[in-house]
Amino acid sequence: MRSLKPWARYLLLLVAHLLAMGLGAIVLQALEGPPALQLQTQLQAELSAFQAEHRACLPPEALEELLSAALRAQAHGVSSLGNSSGSGSSSEASNWDLPSALLFTASILTTTGYGHMAPLSAGGKAFCVFYAALGLPASLALVAALRHCLLPVFNCPGAWVAVRWRLAPAQAALLQAAGLGLLVACVFVLLPALVLWGIQGDCSLLEAIYFCFGSLSTIGLGDLLPGHGRGLHPAIYYLGQFALLGYLLLGLLAMLLAVETFSELPQIRALVKFFGPSGSRTDEDQDGILGQDELALSTMPPDPPALEQTTPASASEQSPAC
Repeated sequence: MRSLKPWARYLLLLVAHLLAMGLGAIVLQALEGPPALQLQTQLQAELSAFQAEHRACLPPEALEELLSAALRAQAHGVSSLGNSSGSGSSSEASNWDLPSALLFTASILTTTGYGHMAPLSAGGKAFCVFYAALGLPASLALVAALRHCLLPVFNCPGAWVAVRWRLAPAQAALLQAAGLGLLVACVFVLLPALVLWGIQGDCSLLEAIYFCFGSLSTIGLGDLLPGHGRGLHPAIYYLGQFALLGYLLLGLLAMLLAVETFSELPQIRALVKFFGPSGSRTDEDQDGILGQDELALSTMPPDPPALEQTTPASASEQSPAC
């Protein structure tokens, strides 16, 4: 397959990607179609029963207007369900308290985007655009700097094991990637899921794992919302919001470290090389922008003061010959 043209390789990659998307859509349609239809039928039955019971005092048009207003408010994260119930905590009276606002900004900067809150005012929407335009590059720079500092630390155990067991470089890289992936899965997915499952009793363990993975992968579908448990003590609610803020930042960094480690595997590099250009690549193409800058700096001629300092030494070396 190495003899294929570059356009044929790219076409093969595109077809494989489209087939994977189609397969995922078929599987999800088969799994989620019947439950969604059942829920829709149940909702229509409950709505019909409610209209039949309260038709005399509540016209159907008024009920539809009320439900439309509630759904429009719910789309912006505003709901009166927690305030009307006796078990709702006072911390849920305002969706824009300090912990919730911090969590909203963290969801913007980490590109998670749960969708549980949205700005209502024109000023808030304009500020979100300005804040994301400046905050996203700053967040990426911070994560890249932390990754550059922490990646050698995580490479040390793998290097020690490779030397101790006398492993080949490919085997050592695979062992290091597997160890880091297992560490990230246990510390940032399984352990937080167990904590969330124990604190918020209205979700199963599978739903808690699904929420943690969706948060760290920045998918944030919004079906499971953070910090919206009913009946939580205000202290637990605020502590959970701040803990989730730190979890998003640290978890995203850990996920990037794991992805970076897996991308350096020889098997992955060989796969990328297969779909790359068939011609020989120069050092500048392989090193990227930063490598080009370093190469340009290393090939620059020395500064004039350095030349002036070396001139007397060379003259003194040649004086005995004269």
